[in-house]
Amino acid sequence: MTRADTQNGAHALFLMFELDGERYALDAAGIDEVLPLAVTKAVPGAPEWIAGLLMRGGQPVPVIDVPMLALGRRAQALRSTRLVMVRHRSGHADGERTIGLIVERATQTMRIDRAAFRASGVSTARTRWLGRVANTPDGVVQQLSVSDLIDDVARLYLFDGLSGHGEEFA
Repeated sequence: MTRADTQNGAHALFLMFELDGERYALDAAGIDEVLPLAVTKAVPGAPEWIAGLLMRGGQPVPVIDVPMLALGRRAQALRSTRLVMVRHRSGHADGERTIGLIVERATQTMRIDRAAFRASGVSTARTRWLGRVANTPDGVVQQLSVSDLIDDVARLYLFDGLSGHGEEFA
């Protein structure tokens, strides 16, 4: 799958994936590419939910292990485990940044009416990135919000880093 066209109609395309049997959706309008699981370079000292980084187009891309972030366990290396490249507005002068998300059982897409998504009625600070829910013919699906996934703490690890990093020993 490559970058999706933004859908102007009510029905939008979503990439479906699972976390321990529960269904979740990523809005395809924010996806650049869906790739097979790839090996990442480990980043010592990073939180466990940061799987590492890889290079894409000459730029480093941080990769988040969504099962580790959500469930406290590493993503399983299944045939259906994917590396999803998504766009995130970082607030920097460069505008959008690319982030990799490792998700399991990402084998389907589904068109869902955006208006069908409703507040879940359950919210926690730890999982505020799990957003609205919709009832589909296959059951309830919950949307993952990339913008809410990158909170202030995650932004520090993923984008801001330490000022002067790499120069302290010059």
